[in-house]
Amino acid sequence: MCELLGRDGVSVPERTLHRYVAEKFASAPRGTVPVVDGVPGREVQIDFGELGLMVDPDSGKRRRVWALVFTAVYSRHCFVFLSFGQTTEVVIAGCEAAWGFFGGVFAVAIPDNMSAIVTKADATDPVLNQTFVEYAQSRGFVIDPARVRAPQDKGRVERTVQFVQGSLWAGEVFTDLTTAQEAATAWCRTRAGLRVHGTTHAQPLVMFEADELPVLGPAPVEVYDVPIYASAKVARDHHVQVAKALYSIPGGRIGQQVDVRADRALVKIYQRGVLIKTHPRKAAGGRSTDPNDLPSTVTTYAMRDINQLITDAATHGRAVGQLAANVLDHPLPWTTMRRVYRLIGFCRTYGDERVEHACRRLVEAESTDLNVLRRMLERALEADTVTEPAPPSNVIVATARFARDNARYAARRPSESQS
Repeated sequence: MCELLGRDGVSVPERTLHRYVAEKFASAPRGTVPVVDGVPGREVQIDFGELGLMVDPDSGKRRRVWALVFTAVYSRHCFVFLSFGQTTEVVIAGCEAAWGFFGGVFAVAIPDNMSAIVTKADATDPVLNQTFVEYAQSRGFVIDPARVRAPQDKGRVERTVQFVQGSLWAGEVFTDLTTAQEAATAWCRTRAGLRVHGTTHAQPLVMFEADELPVLGPAPVEVYDVPIYASAKVARDHHVQVAKALYSIPGGRIGQQVDVRADRALVKIYQRGVLIKTHPRKAAGGRSTDPNDLPSTVTTYAMRDINQLITDAATHGRAVGQLAANVLDHPLPWTTMRRVYRLIGFCRTYGDERVEHACRRLVEAESTDLNVLRRMLERALEADTVTEPAPPSNVIVATARFARDNARYAARRPSESQS
């Protein structure tokens, strides 16, 4: 506020302005107890602060700008990292930039209960984000989050956030985030770093370089590979989708949930805490399939394994395998795989011996026409079916039970004597 008044030609001491604001606008102050600053280089407090709106060149829309503020507890030296979001990836990127700015890593980080770091807040046993825990372990610092709605647990960074909002951002116009970040870094080294702090009565940058920098942990030299943690469902094709790529899962898990950890090199898949599969990382749209993960009945077709298909055909006969090899001898062999499956189907319909004999003749004729093979098999089947003449029937006519002799029906003339 003093800086804004100074731009208008009004010079007012900061303490005088604070007393005036407290007298005119503030409520009755509450009592506080100052906390000891602790050991140099031991603690850094972290918090987000909202700054304002800026046009995002990627989307062309105005977006809210956030300042991730780091404040050394002992010296009050600070660093500001600007972003458009508050995700775990943003926090890790901010930490990486902060360690480079400070020249080392603090032993303890005291963040706010931001969801990017704290999954479930608790005064004594908070549940931390697994990704950030792994990052903290790799960089060698401990996470000690503040309590919920307890700004006094991170009072140093709370005051710095207000300082950033009023001194760095207020009254300024930045064209893009890159320009704003360059200005913020310069502001941390000059305006914030070289001012005389009201509590320590020393310049934060000078105090930091003298007492804290020599005892910091080593600064990272390699870019941290932020892993992806996700939960995925095994689909009917025995694959899970991770970052828009497919990875096969050992059989028998269709419809089940698995946990996935993916970094730049590997994708590790767990179920109930047990590692069940590891794949090399693929780009979006890629696919990593282990043939051993698929059912044996579909592995050959799914993997377009031409050699295995020829081997399967050869189990029905040498000539059958040779004909299958001839059919697959094509610039695009996987386009003829269905013909080989049809050939194997003939073996199930007509029998291996009959198909083997027909295939031998077809191979000798240097033909791969399966329609010809089918007609050969049908004609051979008709030739084997000989129609035999019906046996002569000996018809025996049975005499009727009440039949009479023909003489009984003969007409008799009356005798002359009777006449």
